[in-house]
Amino acid sequence: MSPAARAPRARRYDPAKTRAAVTTQYAHVRRVVGALTPEQLALPTRLGDWTVRELAAHLSMAVGSVARALRLPAPPEAEVTLLAWPSATAQYAAGIDEFVHDLAARNDPAQLLERTAEELAEVLPPEPDDRVIACRPGAMLLGDYLVTRCVELVVHTDDLAVALGQEIPFDRQALATATRLLADGLAAKAPGGSVEVRVPPFAVVQCVEGPRHTRGTPPNVVETDPLTWLRLATGRWAWAEAVDAAAVSASGERADLGGLLPVMS
Repeated sequence: MSPAARAPRARRYDPAKTRAAVTTQYAHVRRVVGALTPEQLALPTRLGDWTVRELAAHLSMAVGSVARALRLPAPPEAEVTLLAWPSATAQYAAGIDEFVHDLAARNDPAQLLERTAEELAEVLPPEPDDRVIACRPGAMLLGDYLVTRCVELVVHTDDLAVALGQEIPFDRQALATATRLLADGLAAKAPGGSVEVRVPPFAVVQCVEGPRHTRGTPPNVVETDPLTWLRLATGRWAWAEAVDAAAVSASGERADLGGLLPVMS
C-alpha cells in the first residue's frame, strides 16, 4: 500500500470527558422521554417501523450494554478497534430490531431509561481505564466502547428530535466525539490523501487514494456541519440531496463522496 493510502491512526479520546459526555447526553434523552405523552410515544420515526417508543427502548439498550458488559468477566484482550467499529455493526441490525420491539412492548420507556441510568451509575468506574469488555461486534476497551456510545446517543438523539419536531440539546463533547469517530471511519474506509473532509469545529480528515496535497488550498475539499455529517455518515441523508440543499460544499473532481457513504448503517 502506498503512503498516500495508509489507513489513519486511531484518535485518542480523554476517558473522563467521554464518560461525562455519555452520562450528560443520556440525561438529555431521559428528560425528554420522561415528559412525553402516549400520543408522542406512538409517533413514527425515520427508522423503519420504529415509533418513538422503540427508539427510546433502543437508547436504553445502547447505554445499558455498558452496565451489562461490566458485570461479565473481562475477555483476555480487545478484538475490535474504534476505527473498525462503524463498519462492523450492520450485521446485528436484525437481532437488535427484534430485541428492541420486545423491550419496548414490555416496558414503560421513561422507567426503562431511568433504570438503565441507575444500573450504569452503580458499575461504571469514575474514569474508564483499559479494562476489556465483552460487547458487539467483539471485545473492546471500555474507554473505546464509551466512545461508540457517544455515536449511538448523538445520532439517535437527532432521530428523536426529528420524530418529535422539537430541539433536544447536544452535549458538545458527545457531538464532537461522534463527529470525529465517523469522520475517522470514512478515512479508514477510503484511505488516502486526495480529498480533505472538514467538519468544523470538530474534525478534519484526509481520504480517498490519489495524489496527496501538501500545501495551500487542497484541490478536493468537502465541508459540512457536524449534524449534516452525522446524517450523511449514518445514511439518514443522501449525499446528492445534501449537496442540492447546499448543506454540503464539495469542490474538486474527487470530492463526490456519494459512493463511500454511509460510513455506518
